[in-house]
Amino acid sequence: MRPETEAELAEMIAGATGPLRIRGGGTRDVGRAVAGDVLETGGLSGIRLYEPGALTMVAGAGTPLAEIETALAAEGQRLAFEPGDWRGLLGSAGESTLGGVVAANASGPRRVTVGAARDFMLGVRFVDGTGRIVKNGGRVMKNVTGYDLVKLMSGSWGTLGVLSEVSFKVLPKPEAVGVLLCEGLDDGTAIAALSRALGSPWEVSGAAHLQRGLDGAPVTMIRVEGLEGSVAYRCGQLQRLLKDVGDFVVERDPERTTAGWQYIRDVVPFHGRDGEVWRLSVTPGEAPGTVAQLEGVEAVYDWGGGLVWLLAPEGTPMRDAVKRGHATLFRASAERRTEGALFPPQPAPLAALEAGLRGKFDPRGILNPGLMG
Repeated sequence: MRPETEAELAEMIAGATGPLRIRGGGTRDVGRAVAGDVLETGGLSGIRLYEPGALTMVAGAGTPLAEIETALAAEGQRLAFEPGDWRGLLGSAGESTLGGVVAANASGPRRVTVGAARDFMLGVRFVDGTGRIVKNGGRVMKNVTGYDLVKLMSGSWGTLGVLSEVSFKVLPKPEAVGVLLCEGLDDGTAIAALSRALGSPWEVSGAAHLQRGLDGAPVTMIRVEGLEGSVAYRCGQLQRLLKDVGDFVVERDPERTTAGWQYIRDVVPFHGRDGEVWRLSVTPGEAPGTVAQLEGVEAVYDWGGGLVWLLAPEGTPMRDAVKRGHATLFRASAERRTEGALFPPQPAPLAALEAGLRGKFDPRGILNPGLMG
């Protein structure tokens, strides 16, 4: 099924007699496999409104992300939350769509300063599990009463409704970028240095540590963005702040800095390699110790995003290791994806609230049933 209009989408969902597998571009195959008729949103495509002066855009949920980024780049603007391209990580194909980004709340290293994808959403239109068309929000930021459906739909993975249109905020591209690089730090030292940089007044917009960089050695990265003079000054201040940690050199070449952060954003070190991929969210003090107690794992610390990506042998008891925090199984064998919880288990009160919301918006339980179970 591939609706071309919101009305067709509502009609298809209302007339569904069984489970529906919601599909945007097919690039974010995360969670338990859903058995059901495929409902594709690619026909709900196109930029409906773009006001560069107001920093807002409205587009159909099936609009390719590349189309949106091209339109923004022509005006010197961008999606500041830098959604990742997970195709290489997950071994998927297709073309990422706006709706898929919102449904996954896909956000990159810059979330430390600007927020996640959900923080840029101004309004949504979607069809719930009964076939009802729902609208919430608009084209400006404002206070809301009742359900904040804009944020509720972000990260819901298509289990509460099928997005048809999204309005969102964009930001200008910075004039300059500087990246501080240091090789050879162990995990504990690197995380302490990144935490110190993030806690400084120098407006760090990305902080990461790889256990194995391109040349095989550990590499620690700190990003600064803004006006040319400001970037140069803040990079110098960060070098002085961290001089007792190691020799941080500054990279200013735009192509190299962009490629370096795409490497972190897309978790490129784990592309095409055997093993499970987990995404952890733990406190700074516990992150190195959590990783160290696991055998045979490799870590990418997207510390500006508050995340640790782990490549681990199949069957690694990750939830036993993560005492305080969250662990999501992003990539695993088909058999493994049928076992246990792939998303972090919810405490009983939150699980009850979540069940109530699903009962409200999808009373028949037909939208991506079991995907997050």
